[in-house]
Amino acid sequence: MMRIMKKKLTLYIIISLLTLNACRETDPLEAKKAQLKKYRSEMRTLKEKIDVLEREIAEEDPDFAKENKKAKLVTVIPVEYGKFIHYVEVSGSVASKRNILISAENMGTVTRVLVREGDVVRKGQLVITIDDELFQKNLEQLKVRYELAKTKYEKQKNLWSKNIGTELQYLEAKNAKENLERQIENVKTQISKSRVRAPISGTVERVFVRTGEMASIGTPLIRIINHQGMYVEADLSEAFIGKFRKNDPVTIYFPAIDKKITSRLSAIGQVIDENNRTFRIEALLPRSGFTLKPNMLAVLRLKDFEKNPVPIIPTNLIQKDKNGDYVYIVVKSGEQTYARKVHIKRGMTYKNRTYIAEGLKGNEILIDEGFRDVSDGSKIKIVEKVL
Repeated sequence: MMRIMKKKLTLYIIISLLTLNACRETDPLEAKKAQLKKYRSEMRTLKEKIDVLEREIAEEDPDFAKENKKAKLVTVIPVEYGKFIHYVEVSGSVASKRNILISAENMGTVTRVLVREGDVVRKGQLVITIDDELFQKNLEQLKVRYELAKTKYEKQKNLWSKNIGTELQYLEAKNAKENLERQIENVKTQISKSRVRAPISGTVERVFVRTGEMASIGTPLIRIINHQGMYVEADLSEAFIGKFRKNDPVTIYFPAIDKKITSRLSAIGQVIDENNRTFRIEALLPRSGFTLKPNMLAVLRLKDFEKNPVPIIPTNLIQKDKNGDYVYIVVKSGEQTYARKVHIKRGMTYKNRTYIAEGLKGNEILIDEGFRDVSDGSKIKIVEKVL
C-alpha cells in the first residue's frame, strides 16, 4: 500500500515538474511564482498525510519504521520531582546604627587632633580640642564678679536675719549671686564643648580637620563607626506586602568581596514610599570573619514561595503553540522510540527552572538537545550528551 502511494507521489511530482518546465517559456513570472506556491502547499499537505500514515503503520509494524524513516538524534533528561523554592532578590546596602558624625559645637581654631583614621577609641575618650581662650577669660571674669556678689549676698543675708535693711535688698543680692552661678555653668559647658570626646566606642573612620584649621559650629570633625551595630537595608516593592514577616530567614550576598552570610529580617517598614512604591526592610548583620563597611552593596535573597513535591523542568525546554505551552517527552512503542508533545500548565520560574502545575507526573523523560527538531510522533534516537 505504501509503495503504491510513494509511486503515485513520485509520478505526481514528475508530472508537476514537467508542467512547470513547459510553462517557463510561455507563462509570465508571476504565474510561475503562483504555481510554485501551489505545489509547495500540496507537498506540505502530502507530507503531513504521509507522516500520519507512517506513525500508524509503525505502531503495528516496527520493521516498517526502521526501513522508511530516519530517526532524529536527541539527548534526554529526566523530569525532576521534588521541592521547588522561589526567591525574591533585592539590592540593598550596609548601614550602621552606630555610625556617628561628630560636628563642632563651638567656633574656634583646632588646637589638637588626638586620633588618626583607623584608631580604636573608647566612649568618652578625648579626640579633638578647640581653642577656648575666650571662654577661659570670660570664666575668670565671672568668677571675680561672683566672689563679690557672693560676699554681698552673705552680708545682706546676715543683716536681714537681724531685721536690718529691706527684703528687696536681700532678694536683689541673692538674685545677683545666683545669676552669676548660672553664667559660670554656661561658660563651663561651652569650654567642655571645646573638648570633643567620642560619644561611642568604635573605630575612627575619617578625620575631617587638621590642627590649626578653623572650626565653625556644625563643621564635621570626625566620624566614628562601631561595627557591632551594622545591618543591611533595602527597598522592597509593595507587591510583596504581607509576604514577609519579622524574623524570616534571609541570605545576604556581598558581590564586592564574594561573601555570603545568613541572617533574619529585623524590621519591616509600615509606610509605602510614594515616589517609588516600596517599603523598607532591614536585616541585622551577625559577626563574620570578613570586613564589612557602611554603604557596601548587598543582595538580599528572601524565600516567598515553596511547593513540594512537584515536577520541575528546565525553562528553555518549554515551547508554545496555539493551544498553550508544551514539551516533548520520550515514549516507546515496541522497539521504537518516539517524541510526544505534551501540553502543560507552568507554575513559577526561578533561575531557569520551572515547576509544572499540570501536564506532567514527574516520572517522564524529556527531550533535551534536539527538542526543536522533532515533532509529535517523530522517531528519535537517544544519544549521549556531549560535554
